[in-house]
Amino acid sequence: MSALIRPSGTSAGLLPVRVLSRVEEGEQLHALLWQVGPGWRMISSAVLGGGIGERAWVLNAQVSHGYRRDDPDRHLADLAHEAGVRGTGVGLMTAADVRQYGRGCDDGVEATVTAGLGVRGWAATTARTEAFVPRPGTINIVVALPVALTDAALVNAVATATEAKVQALVEAGYDCSGTPTDAVCVAAPVPARGGEVHCFAGPRSLWGARLARAVHSAVLAATP
Repeated sequence: MSALIRPSGTSAGLLPVRVLSRVEEGEQLHALLWQVGPGWRMISSAVLGGGIGERAWVLNAQVSHGYRRDDPDRHLADLAHEAGVRGTGVGLMTAADVRQYGRGCDDGVEATVTAGLGVRGWAATTARTEAFVPRPGTINIVVALPVALTDAALVNAVATATEAKVQALVEAGYDCSGTPTDAVCVAAPVPARGGEVHCFAGPRSLWGARLARAVHSAVLAATP
């Protein structure tokens, strides 16, 4: 069982992050919480709140290295409830110590990354995967832009963030493209009526380039 998550710190920014702590089965664990309220759309590969839609919060929860639960979505929902958040949000998990997160900012784009690289490799491999049991080592990326994006641009932003992650890993000396359980969440404001909505987020577009640089910096900062 987990004790009530308690806040232990807050950072400012486009998506202010709080560092939370809890005790779960005798182990001290931590989480990062972004509680942004209404007005945000997110795209995510997360097990909880994945896909595209309006989301009010993001929780990146540390779990034990021997994690064996087969209901991570329920687990994350319970942790979010204990943290006091309500409504629809995004839940990520990792075995990494989330207090060692990296931050990157570039002209209004902000990225936060937690990196656990115990299980890593290249995405395209000839190794058989049928017997693989995912372990939550995980590189989790949360990135926020100050401008509205179309659905297609949100998808493009995920690809750009992933490219920037791989670039940073290679530059840091890791012979890999990531871990088998990496996840990403990109947040952008809900389009205002009659307001500008950006259609591109590739690495050579204005906002995609800023996103790439922010993620690249955050991954380098988070990588051991």
